[in-house]
Order: sequence, then structure tokens, then C-alpha cells
Amino acid sequence: MSTATTTGAREHARAQGGTVVECMPTVPAGDGLTWDETVPGGGYASKRLARGTTLRLTDLYGDACVSVLLFNADEPWERLNVADTVKVLWQAYVGEGHLLLSDQGRALATVTAGDRERSDTFCGTTTLKSNSLRYGDGSPHSATPAGRELFTLAAAKHGLTRRDLPPSISFFQGVRVGADGGFTWLGSAGPGAVVELRAEMPVTVLLVNVPHPLDPREEYTCSPVRITARPARPGEPRDARTPEGERALLNTADYLASRGLA
Repeated sequence: MSTATTTGAREHARAQGGTVVECMPTVPAGDGLTWDETVPGGGYASKRLARGTTLRLTDLYGDACVSVLLFNADEPWERLNVADTVKVLWQAYVGEGHLLLSDQGRALATVTAGDRERSDTFCGTTTLKSNSLRYGDGSPHSATPAGRELFTLAAAKHGLTRRDLPPSISFFQGVRVGADGGFTWLGSAGPGAVVELRAEMPVTVLLVNVPHPLDPREEYTCSPVRITARPARPGEPRDARTPEGERALLNTADYLASRGLA
């Protein structure tokens, strides 16, 4: 069907209605879900989530690498602070029970499932420069888009800009720090690996699914990840596993109460 004319373009567009492919959002999500989307390697997604929402990420084929950013949905100047998430909780390897803290000492989310060995709080995601040097291009609409470029597109959908993007945290592919301070890439958690996050306040989540910065493979290798989200009960200070975590959840409860959200 020719799209050389407006009529042809319209008929072509309408002919795509009902087409289902592996990587696409399902709207409405249905089955009790508030988000159901499969993101390809080299893709991104974003959504505003209500407090208590459980966000489940599934690595379908074992080569996903999902980097995550979180923002307070109502006041996005408050955002994920990876340094405090590591420092305050005395643990650099993020797994079940780990809180993801903001720059205000509050819990934006809790990791409720995930392999601590396959998380990365150190390396962030790829950049236009790094991908251009490695793959020949890192622009967002190329075949080898960089994570930072895709985050910029996702942020724009929520009124945020490149300067609003802090360092991200990655899941499904792990890094270990050696005694000399060097990084060792541990590779994938394998097909079917799952990570779950629970929103402890209304949040905006940005996700990119791109190769890890330390992935040594020459080809741009990244497979789809499935995203599902459903309502659930938010955490409470008594759920905390450490005094520092309890303090963060108390700070969150205080903030939400002052805004009439808890």
C-alpha cells in the first residue's frame, strides 16, 4: 500500500490496527494490572505509579539489562540517589529488602525480589560518546541507542530534561568490585530472572533496556524485558530490616501524612 498520499498513508495506518507483536504495550493492561508492556533491547518505557504499586520486571531471554530512575511523582526535584541508597544502607549490592532512597532520605521504592549478585549501583548506563566509540552510533533512533539518550526521551514525556537525570541503578547484569577497586562484569542472571520493586510513594519510573557499559561482547546485545505492574500494599516502617531503613520509611510516612496521602 503506497503512503505517498495522505489517503494512502491513512489507509496504511488504519490497516495496522489490531496488529500484535512481541514488544509493545498492552492497553488497557487488564487482568488486574496497571501496566503491561514488553520493551525490546534498545528500548525504553516510563509510567507514573501509585503508592504501593508492585512493578515486576522479567528478563525473557537472559540478555536484558534494565537501568532504572525514580522520581517523586508530585515533586520531581526529589529523585533516586544511588549514592545514598548504597551509603545509608551499608550495602552496594541491591537485592530483596533493599530500599531505593531519594536525596531527601526517603524511600521511593523497595526491592521485593531480585538477585543481589546481578545488580549494579556503580556503572550507570551507556552514553552517546561511549556507544559511538564502541558501536559507531549511540543516538536514540539508531540501531545502537545509548541508555542516557533513551532516558532523555523518557524524561521528556514527564516534563523533565537531560539535566534532571541522576545516575541510575541497573538490574539483571551484575558487577563486582575487586580489592583493587576494579570492576568485574558478572553477566546475566539468565532467562526468566525477575526483579520486583514496590513504590513507597507516588513515583515516576523511567526504564531503559540497553547493553551494560562493561558488556565485553562486540555486538550490541540486549533482549526484551516484560514489565507488569499491579496495586499492592505499601511498606511500613515496621517492615524495615535495619534502623537506617526504618528511619527512611518513617521519613516517607511523615511526608505522605503531611500531604494527606497516608
